[in-house]
Amino acid sequence: MWILFALGSAFFAGITAVLAKLGIHGHDSTLVTALRTSVVFLGAWIVAAISLHGHFLSELTSISSRAYLFLFLSGLATGASWLCFFAALSKAPVTFVSPIDKSSTIIAIAFAVIFLGESLSPIALVGVLVLGIGIVLTLEPGLFRGFVSQRSKTSASTPLPDAQKVPAASWIIFALASAIFAALTSILGKVGITGVDSNLGTAARTSVVLVMAWIVVALHAKPAQVRTIPLRDHAWIAASGIATTASWLCYYRALQEGPASIVVPIDKLSILVTVAFSALVLRERVSGRYLLGIAGLCAGTVLMVIG
Repeated sequence: MWILFALGSAFFAGITAVLAKLGIHGHDSTLVTALRTSVVFLGAWIVAAISLHGHFLSELTSISSRAYLFLFLSGLATGASWLCFFAALSKAPVTFVSPIDKSSTIIAIAFAVIFLGESLSPIALVGVLVLGIGIVLTLEPGLFRGFVSQRSKTSASTPLPDAQKVPAASWIIFALASAIFAALTSILGKVGITGVDSNLGTAARTSVVLVMAWIVVALHAKPAQVRTIPLRDHAWIAASGIATTASWLCYYRALQEGPASIVVPIDKLSILVTVAFSALVLRERVSGRYLLGIAGLCAGTVLMVIG
């Protein structure tokens, strides 16, 4: 059953990226992240309250301090990952950002083996290798070479105008940071969700992400910009928040019942949905190399599941 929840998580996560891209256009990424998190916060707590019926308060108070600690840390990692991901998404196409973000799969698998003691069969190890090849193929050719070139230009002795101090390729740093924090999220969440109702654990984590997101917005003195966002974009942001809620509820249910080293790769198949919707809705084009890389991601995931 946990495999179905993992697949559900992948589907809704894939939709999330496209909906968020539609809503983030021309707006501050941290503010959009905070607005989305508000929707997720409401959705997660409503689902938790409904699913637990009359046991809501007793379940809430029965969570151990250790579980709360790891849920808190997982929430912090999630907030950091989101802020980095949407900062990257505001600067580059979905098809550029998603492959780098999905590299968190390899990092999370390594963390699961090292910190959770999960083992991988020879077939699963081959799957990890195929996953890595798939991720590399989905990256734009010369991506990092172009980034290094741009960084070297900013190191010149001639001062640059304020608008040019951060190069356009800075989104790569945000995407890589998003991947690292996302990997930490999975491992910390796996520990924190153990013995806890998955819906309630998801809601608790979301509370941390919500506070973190709005603190960042407040520090940048941007809360007033909410009024400048058109109603249509608010609708896209809300829709992406709803999709994220569904993805998280499925993901942490799967993570509670299945091994993180397999749940994470299945969840990252969301890139299939993202690419499909990006092509249909955003009209973003993908190369044959990119499609070959996605095929590698799928093949690697299948090998890990059957291994």
